[in-house]
Amino acid sequence: MEAPDLRVELDSLLLQLLRDLEELEGKRAVLNARVEEGWLSLAKARYAMGAKSVGPLQYASHMEPQVCLHTSETQEGLQKFEVVRAGIHTPEEVGPGEAALRRRKGPAKTPEPQSSEAPQDPLNWFGILVPHSLRQAQASFRDGLQLAADIASLQNRIDWGRNQLRGLQEKLKKLEPGTA
Repeated sequence: MEAPDLRVELDSLLLQLLRDLEELEGKRAVLNARVEEGWLSLAKARYAMGAKSVGPLQYASHMEPQVCLHTSETQEGLQKFEVVRAGIHTPEEVGPGEAALRRRKGPAKTPEPQSSEAPQDPLNWFGILVPHSLRQAQASFRDGLQLAADIASLQNRIDWGRNQLRGLQEKLKKLEPGTA
């Protein structure tokens, strides 16, 4: 690769890196705002319901996640993080719910209760009629979780871009030892 082509690639990579850094700064600001909104809404809910009505004593003894974090690789070999609802199955997990052969005759059995596919809404731990501020807090923290996954993916892309930039700069120094 010649020096002018290398410089063009270096410039385009640098511009992409700057765009990614600007996007990262914006997403971090939005994440901070969402988390702050969540804590403020949670404080309002505690005020409305009473300080002892919204706290660790109301948490379920057994909690199931509502979302899972999945990673995948992009074409460049980067890890991309994605927040997926826990009740949604990936194609590998889908299969028959029961055995292929069933016995039709015989004593009738009562069906065993199966675990629900979708996890229970944690807001129900605090009662049926929860304040709107508690729902707002939940939504803010969900948005924050999605933003955190986006930020982690973007940070990986920025690190990859920086490494590519350093590699191109070294190649350019080897081609043109007196400049660069």
